[in-house]
Amino acid sequence: MIKILYFARLREELGCGSEMLELGPGDDSLGALISRLSQRGGAWDETFGGGQVLMSAVNQEVAGREAPIRDGDEIAFFPPVTGG
Repeated sequence: MIKILYFARLREELGCGSEMLELGPGDDSLGALISRLSQRGGAWDETFGGGQVLMSAVNQEVAGREAPIRDGDEIAFFPPVTGG
């Protein structure tokens, strides 16, 4: 089981701030998880289907789609942030 956190506008668009999710067969990378979330349709597909630029982290470290994921991990999704 993994914990997924949704931050900022993602929390509003998806209607939840976090969830626990059982990993399925093939859910071995962040990219595979993103694809699975997109398949939920609606706002999930709009968010994870490639239309938006998102940042992600695995266990509090910024990670790309190729990052491996495993049981017990914490995954976070958030919009890009800028400083100034």
